[in-house]
Amino acid sequence: MTACIVGWAHSRFGKLEGETLENLIVKVATDALDHAGIGPDEVDEIVLGHFNAGFSAQDFTASLVLQADDRLRFKPATRVENACATGSAAVRQGIRAIDANAARIVLVVGAEQMTTTPGPEIGKNLLKASYLPEDGDTPAGFAGVFGKIAQAYFQRYGDQSDALAMIAAKNHKNGVDNPYAQMRKDFGYEFCRQESEKNPFVAGPLKRTDCSLVSDGAAALILADTATALKMRRAVAFRANEHVQDFLPMSKSKRDILTFEGCEQAWTRALKSAGVTLDDLSFVETHDCFTIAELIEYEAMGLAKPGEGARLALDGTTAKDGRLPVNPSGGLKAKGHPIGATGVSMHVLTAMQLVGEAGGIQVPGAKLGGIFNMGGAAVANYVSILDRIR
Repeated sequence: MTACIVGWAHSRFGKLEGETLENLIVKVATDALDHAGIGPDEVDEIVLGHFNAGFSAQDFTASLVLQADDRLRFKPATRVENACATGSAAVRQGIRAIDANAARIVLVVGAEQMTTTPGPEIGKNLLKASYLPEDGDTPAGFAGVFGKIAQAYFQRYGDQSDALAMIAAKNHKNGVDNPYAQMRKDFGYEFCRQESEKNPFVAGPLKRTDCSLVSDGAAALILADTATALKMRRAVAFRANEHVQDFLPMSKSKRDILTFEGCEQAWTRALKSAGVTLDDLSFVETHDCFTIAELIEYEAMGLAKPGEGARLALDGTTAKDGRLPVNPSGGLKAKGHPIGATGVSMHVLTAMQLVGEAGGIQVPGAKLGGIFNMGGAAVANYVSILDRIR
């Protein structure tokens, strides 16, 4: 890998009253350039991650980044989309431009504005990331899709409600100290475990505390080739960046949805490419769109055997002070999940950890960070391994 992260910016996630998609994009693009200490005229390429699928009437958005500064005019700018992994798709496109020597510096932005859309439409928009011939009529939208996954997992391995509640409680506790997080409240295990008026079942065995949030937000980062990065204020290198795409249908004839095989493949390739093992990682930011996803991801990444991921949540292995902290940022569960911004956010927060600028969510002595971001039900799978070199 030749690419490094040399600057970044991150908005608060949540229901951002008075903001527009354009405002969010412009603010993080401007702040990321400032953070990297470079001018807009030094940017060779722009990549915007924006899922949309009906959230914004403005569906041609790549050039909105140019609104940040007139000097960005006439730069190549492209919008990319890969469901909930849209942000990581944008990061990967930027890396590939640098690897191909087509760019020296790339501005990557991820953004989404979801909360201005009426509730029923939100569910329909998100369900577009599933296989509509099979899942298009699923009650409760994408939560219903993962509710079915959770039910199937429980049928195969037993009731895992304790572990799901522990994952939710862990991530909410971690999110308290994340200034960008949408929900900064420690609900505790008991609240997450028990059904209540404030925590009802949403789909199958999944309760409200098992589901990520509907969010507005944006994040941006500046990528540079290694030679350029080593002359700058900071440089966080990609030891690995892998993308694995799997079948869209979840039907048994195509794949075993309970094993997240695309996630497993992406992790295997990334660890091999980086020349490291899971034991070398200081922490992982993983895609907890629903708590059952984080549980299955423990197994797919190789932390536990199939059906044994619950143990890691229950024994504290993945807690912030555990052997391998998972989602010290609070994850999508507490931080929020503005679709196009999520993957970029994961890379920004991981870079912040590695340079010791993560504040209250800092993992002491963090040296190597892993990221897993997925689109759909383990369809688009992206893994990055980051390492500070300056």
